Amino acid sequence: MTIYNSLSPPAPKRKTARKGPGRPEGTGDNASERILDAAEDEFAETGYTGTSLRAISQKAGVTQALINYYFGSKYGLYEAVFIRRGRVVSDERLRRLNQLKQQTDPITVEQVVRAFLEPTIALREEPAGRRFLRLQARLHTEPAEISYRLRNEAYDISTRAFVNTLLEICPSLSAKDVNWRMALTIGAYMYAFSDTHRLDELAPTECDPNDTKEVIEEITAFVTAGLSAPPVYPR
Repeated sequence: MTIYNSLSPPAPKRKTARKGPGRPEGTGDNASERILDAAEDEFAETGYTGTSLRAISQKAGVTQALINYYFGSKYGLYEAVFIRRGRVVSDERLRRLNQLKQQTDPITVEQVVRAFLEPTIALREEPAGRRFLRLQARLHTEPAEISYRLRNEAYDISTRAFVNTLLEICPSLSAKDVNWRMALTIGAYMYAFSDTHRLDELAPTECDPNDTKEVIEEITAFVTAGLSAPPVYPR
């Protein structure tokens, strides 16, 4: 099994900073990246509603005016934080899925599951990635107008591609079955990858949720079995 640890996101595309009078002090020296890192940390800990631009500016060592200069608003900053890593994960999923489609052997459900899950679990290898996973888990508790839009923007294309592939390789499953099972897969991996420490409490000596290989093998087996189960709504 190959786990990639190099899902470091490229700098997100943002509007070109304005030039001329009114440009805040502090631009340059990777100021925008420091803002993104500080915002990711704050949003992951306290959520969108509970986070203030003041707290982010203090952590990043910049002024609130500079945050607005680069990102326009609190929501603009939140969007940039989420898309920065979310789109990298989505693109890596599609790359792996396309690789599977080029192989000569039939695609298995387990291979599809691994292609979907492994780009996300790779994020657990770095503190910044773990912060993003906590942020992603929190997204589902944020206002619908925020969470729906960002989920769709980051993941809609890749998730639909995986649904279509599962429909092709699981001919007994209806679209209703596959979509339900994909949604349950997402819920399972988000809980497992988000450092809830619940497993530490339930089975402190038997299970090691910090062991990446153990986590991916267990959730792959669980999700593969669920996707391969007999249909609830046959075609």
